[in-house]
Amino acid sequence: MSSLAEFTAHLAAGGDLDPRQVEAAAAALASSDVTAEAKGDFLTAFAAKGETPEEVAAFAHAFRARAIDPGVNAWAEHAIDIVGTGGDHAGGFNISSVVVLVLASAGVTVMKHGNRGITSKCGSADLLGALGVKLEAAPETLRQALDQLGYVFFFAPAYHPTFKHIAPVRKALAARGQRTVFNILGPLINPGRPAHVLLGTFSAGWVPKLADALQTLGTRAGIVGHGVIDAQRGIDELTTATANRVRGFGRLREVDGEWHAADFGLRAAPFADLAGGDVAANVAAVEAILAGRGPAGLVDTIVLNAAVGMWIVGKTASVREGIAPSRELLLGGAVRQKIAATREFYGS
Repeated sequence: MSSLAEFTAHLAAGGDLDPRQVEAAAAALASSDVTAEAKGDFLTAFAAKGETPEEVAAFAHAFRARAIDPGVNAWAEHAIDIVGTGGDHAGGFNISSVVVLVLASAGVTVMKHGNRGITSKCGSADLLGALGVKLEAAPETLRQALDQLGYVFFFAPAYHPTFKHIAPVRKALAARGQRTVFNILGPLINPGRPAHVLLGTFSAGWVPKLADALQTLGTRAGIVGHGVIDAQRGIDELTTATANRVRGFGRLREVDGEWHAADFGLRAAPFADLAGGDVAANVAAVEAILAGRGPAGLVDTIVLNAAVGMWIVGKTASVREGIAPSRELLLGGAVRQKIAATREFYGS
């Protein structure tokens, strides 16, 4: 019996995996010598058992170690990732991608990690690529971008080569509606390892789990959140159109509760304000926002997330303090200038 098969049987019996077992399982999943069937059985049993925060952190540690190092340690201590798990099927706009531009315009270093749309028509890579970011830029170029633009985008496929041995299994499992641990690992394995994270998750139940996992990984400070649309639906974002289940970690580990738009002096919005589309539609939405024609709820949601990001890194003493400057950066021309600078930097 292979080690992965042994772990599958252990999980099927309700047992948890210790860090050494997780490392061995990760090695098997990343190997071309282990069958797709064995990998699929393991991932299915793991999801059925229910991944613990400790197991998720151990898997993140294992795949961080297998990632290509972009050599950005000098910036990581002050940087933040604004990221979502995806998988909410809510059809929302790429909020975090525009928040990146607001924060970079505010002088906050941002290291975003993401991919093309998998469960949506437009992923963060799709939108930022359309706004001028060169997705396959070399690490040396990205270090220059951190100096000149204040932000970078790590295109996940370029930094996690071992995932090529896992992707076909994930695709096959997803086709039959099977979630795996890899649906929530992406935000935890940013190759730049920024010290701060604002993470949105597709499920309210994963909010405390992911906060605990990031705590275990030693992330300095951050917030995990989930927007509750209704009893059946949610979104992997903090929004002004939802009640937001939040949990902090690191320096903000005492945060635990529910946030609403009114808590920050913002109006509650209809969820329709946050609707996204394909790449062309979302690029047009960015232009509308910058021209002052964007839906009020979408504008306020971007502003809210940027204000939370400022607070997480310690640029402001409260979320409320960041609302007005975030709005001015978004609507006053700074973000438009950042997009122009991005296009010039990458020659796009």
